[in-house]
Amino acid sequence: MAETTLQSQTRADEAFDCLQTAIVTGELAPGEKIGELELCTRFQLTRGPLREALGRLESRGLLVRRPHAGVKVVSVSAPELLELYRIREVMEGLAARQAAERMTDDEIAGLQATLDSHEAMIEKAQGQAYYQAEGDYDFHHRIATGSRNAKLAQMLLGDLYYMVRMYRYRLSTSAGRPHLALGEHRRIVEAIAQRDGELAEFLMKRHINAARQNIEQKITSGSLTL
Repeated sequence: MAETTLQSQTRADEAFDCLQTAIVTGELAPGEKIGELELCTRFQLTRGPLREALGRLESRGLLVRRPHAGVKVVSVSAPELLELYRIREVMEGLAARQAAERMTDDEIAGLQATLDSHEAMIEKAQGQAYYQAEGDYDFHHRIATGSRNAKLAQMLLGDLYYMVRMYRYRLSTSAGRPHLALGEHRRIVEAIAQRDGELAEFLMKRHINAARQNIEQKITSGSLTL
C-alpha cells in the first residue's frame, strides 16, 4: 500500500513539473483554456496524477477555475504586469542589499557557481534563451532566501514569484537579452561578494527596471501579447 501511494505521488509530482514547465515556457499560453482529456493526451498523463497537479497549480495561482468557463492558464493585463515589475524592483532591491549583509561566503560561492551553469546553458541555447528552473537554480530565488528576511522572502517567493516566472522566460528570448541579463546578474553578485549592500540594491533595481522597460517596448511594438 505504501509503495503504491509513493508511486502515485511520484506520478503526481512528475505531472506537476511537466505542466508547470509548460506554463512557464509558454507551451501552455496565458489565458489558454485547458481540459483534462486534452492534457492527458498532449502530455501523456493519467487522470489521477493530472488532477492533483492541476490543484497544486491552481493553489500557486498559475491556473484559474471559473464557473461554466473551466480551467485556464492565468493571465495578466499589460498594466498589471508592469505593476508587478515595479513591486519586484523595490522588494528585490532590498533583498539584494540584505543578501550582501547576510549571505555566507559559501552561499555566495554557490551563487557564483549557479551563474556559471547559467552561462553554459545560454551558450547551449546559442544565446536565444535564459531559462532558470525554480528554487536554488534560480538566481532571484537564491537572492531572496539569502536575504535572511523571512517576511520579504515569503512575499517574493509566493504567488508573485510563480506569476513573474511565466513572463521572465518569454522575455529572456529577446535577441541579446540572455547575455545582458547574465552580465547584470554577475555584477549584482560581485557587489554582494564585496559586501556592498547599497551597490547590490542599486544594481538589482536597475536590472529589474531594464526588464520592465523591455516589456514596455515589446508591448508598444506588438511583439509581446498578454
